[in-house]
Amino acid sequence: MRPSDLLTIPLDDWVNSFVRDWLVPNFRPFFRSLQWPITQVLNALDGLLNATPMIVLTAVLAFIAWRTAGRSVAIFTIIALVFIDMIGQWPETMTTLSMVVTAVLFCTVLGVPLGIIAAGSDRFQAVLRPILDIMQTIPSFVYLVPIVMLFGVGMVPGIIATIIFALPPIIRLTNLGIRNVRHDLIEAANAFGSTRWQTLWEVQLPLAMRTIMAGLNQTLMLALSMVVIAALIGAGGLGLTVYTGLGRLDVGNAMAGGIGIVLIAIILDRITQALGEARQMRRTSLLQTLRSMISTAGPGKQTTERAG
Repeated sequence: MRPSDLLTIPLDDWVNSFVRDWLVPNFRPFFRSLQWPITQVLNALDGLLNATPMIVLTAVLAFIAWRTAGRSVAIFTIIALVFIDMIGQWPETMTTLSMVVTAVLFCTVLGVPLGIIAAGSDRFQAVLRPILDIMQTIPSFVYLVPIVMLFGVGMVPGIIATIIFALPPIIRLTNLGIRNVRHDLIEAANAFGSTRWQTLWEVQLPLAMRTIMAGLNQTLMLALSMVVIAALIGAGGLGLTVYTGLGRLDVGNAMAGGIGIVLIAIILDRITQALGEARQMRRTSLLQTLRSMISTAGPGKQTTERAG
């Protein structure tokens, strides 16, 4: 035995023993049961999007883009969706869109509360930070091996991998946005009798909403990139189109799938960015209201002190 062998850590053997010999036999039924809510949401969205006629869905998305991001984005949405239909990628695009929306929905449900808790507890933030570092820095392909062993293959395991991969930004930016709210505004709300929950919902979250929306935007982009990689474990949509083109060296098919992904990414990015800017306008209005409350309370407090 060489001296260097004594310093070798058999990490791969430890991990394989933990996952294959203990985690999978004992907890795979539990992990498989976690797929139920994701399956229900995904099937509902996928069925709705694929059953809706292309013209109707294009009009709905263009209307949303017009109301949130303006006329130019609405026109681009119409052109992009018509082009996707013309190149024969409409069903795959709708499947990809349903996967992304499902993943982002669950990321929001999990990420925003975790970010709120982290903003209110330094200890919880200290525990959560290294976990988020690991989730963000591990290569995306590494997620697929334990996901397949615990959940199997298919679209739902691909969405679970997407949720894990895309979750950190919304947690981090929710935490950051709430922590960056000015303390004097929080003190003003408390001075006017707000409870802790009222301060959170009526002051902190509205003022942090632009940062939270930036986190949602980043989560959305990461989810869109991960659903493509999830095609390696049986997920459908445009990722499967690209993966099939890669396996067959079909450049045209892979290019069509890639263009569909790019166009959907641009549409979703512009809409979510516009939502963040709209929240910023409400944030400015709320700041002005709080400042007026502080300035109104100031002279009254000074008068009371002089009278005393």
